[in-house]
Amino acid sequence: MKKSLNKETVEQLFKAILTLRDMEECHLFFEDICTINELNSLAQRFDVGRRLLDGQTYQTISEATSASTATISRVGRLLDDGREGIEMAAERIREKAQEE
Repeated sequence: MKKSLNKETVEQLFKAILTLRDMEECHLFFEDICTINELNSLAQRFDVGRRLLDGQTYQTISEATSASTATISRVGRLLDDGREGIEMAAERIREKAQEE
């Protein structure tokens, strides 16, 4: 049986995230709602996505992030399927870094 999102609960979470003002508040919030392993997993997947978008090989990504090839492949499939969230966020980070 495929799991589905509880739309109302997920939207409340996203609304809470959108209220965070800075990096310190992000740390406080995510450390409260995620285990260290969950937070590291999310961060690793985003890192893998950014590296895939930069054209790095699975081997290079695996060595740099300690991500399994299964994780890299899963993130790669999401990017190939036209999911745009990782790419959008990565591009905004690049733009902000260029402004600074």
